[in-house]
Amino acid sequence: MKTSNDCTNQNFLNYVKSISPKTKQRRSLIRAFWVGGVICMIGQTFRYLLEFGLGLSGDELSSYVSMIMIFLGALLTGLGVYDRIGKYAGGGSIVPITGFANSVVSPAMEFKTEGYIYGTAAKMFIVAGPIIVFGIASSVLVGILYFIGLRIF
Repeated sequence: MKTSNDCTNQNFLNYVKSISPKTKQRRSLIRAFWVGGVICMIGQTFRYLLEFGLGLSGDELSSYVSMIMIFLGALLTGLGVYDRIGKYAGGGSIVPITGFANSVVSPAMEFKTEGYIYGTAAKMFIVAGPIIVFGIASSVLVGILYFIGLRIF
């Protein structure tokens, strides 16, 4: 037996469905795939240039490529380009490491009118802060487990 609350909820859901814009999932997926792929190809290009051009390898190579990609993501966000890429590509722009740089720089740009300390510095990690804290806490925990594991064996 339906209650009046169930009917109200169903009426509301029908109303929301009728006024919501229809998404074009296939087009969105294709855009996300190719833009994310291009971002990854750019990173791979830098990897090849540093590996074969400067002779870098291992962790040093990975670190330099990550720094370059984060810098490019932050620079493009500051110039307003990365937001346009994000509107076009959706999830394809936030999955690579440049999306992390975007999530750090975007709030800082938004609150820069409040000053460098209370605006830019305080709001910079509003989105990426929990990710950074989780990453550091997880790495400490894994390090402790690794350390204990070495002592046991």
